[in-house]
Amino acid sequence: MNKLFSPLQIRGVELKNRIAVSPMCQYSSYNGMPTEWHLVHIGSRAVGGAALVIQEATAVSPEGRISPDDAGIWSDMQAEAYKKITAFIILQNCIPGIQLAHAGRKGSTYSPWKGTGEVRKEDGGWQTFSPSPIHFTDNYPSPKEMDKGDIKKVVDDFCQAALRSIKASFKLIELHMAHGYLVHEFLSPLSNLRNDEYGGSLENRCRFAIEIAKGVRGVIPEDFPLFARISSSDWIEGGWSIEDSVLLSKKLKEAGVDLIDCSSGGNAPKASILAGPGYQIPFSERIKQEAGILTGGIGLITSPEQADQIIRTGQADMVLLAREILRNPYWPLNAAKVLKAEIEWPKQYGRAKE
Repeated sequence: MNKLFSPLQIRGVELKNRIAVSPMCQYSSYNGMPTEWHLVHIGSRAVGGAALVIQEATAVSPEGRISPDDAGIWSDMQAEAYKKITAFIILQNCIPGIQLAHAGRKGSTYSPWKGTGEVRKEDGGWQTFSPSPIHFTDNYPSPKEMDKGDIKKVVDDFCQAALRSIKASFKLIELHMAHGYLVHEFLSPLSNLRNDEYGGSLENRCRFAIEIAKGVRGVIPEDFPLFARISSSDWIEGGWSIEDSVLLSKKLKEAGVDLIDCSSGGNAPKASILAGPGYQIPFSERIKQEAGILTGGIGLITSPEQADQIIRTGQADMVLLAREILRNPYWPLNAAKVLKAEIEWPKQYGRAKE
């Protein structure tokens, strides 16, 4: 019996299977607004049979964007624009989720196909922020060290973005705490050199993440699922480690987070990442076992058999697909055929089922 197509209940939401579409930046927004590209990109993957589609890293403020072309949800107008997308996803018996994000010191940079490094203010860039005034690489912006007022504002920005996400009819929120963006910058000793209550000890470095999680949990309904994506390791000596991630995951669980989305890397440009099929799955397995929380596995998951084994053996509670589901939006439908699972197809595509 395969487990990949078994349902998963998280608070008031039931996922019809264990396949989620990972949030992937599209760099196709205008003033933070979603476009027709987002409807087709996300909508086609909902049609393709995934249980959950998570909208890309969506900035909680204009200065929280990675690039000027990033999606945002800092205004009511943006929230209203997402309703068309979420309504379509729901019609496909799929759960629409959104990842709330702040880029920190990795903001004000070019979209991948437009250039590299810093977008200067005269070209539409902005002042970036970070726990400490250390730039990511030489061609990235020099960030301003955040004071207590800046920290409080970002926590509030996440809470307001969560409320707008509910108005936009998203049914699940993921907090982006990974990949070298702002929350990860506070967590890692590589980027956090503060000597106040937000720096130094592991507990202090976790404080910002916990404040955001508690804040968001406090403004969303009790039955509303809350995920957190973390970088389980910086992949560099002296950086954030899997042991740190287990402790953080325990704290996030206490703060009301339901699932840890276990990615890695992104905060050290010279890190040596040992990538390969399922290379991050040991992180999701260890956090699941030691922190006692649901986990999502991600990272070069390509075959139905591989994905099913991850769920069957308890290495993760769901898999999040990225590059593979970009290549094939209908991967879940094909996986069901390979694993001999009987699932519902879109009525419009019924002739292709057999």
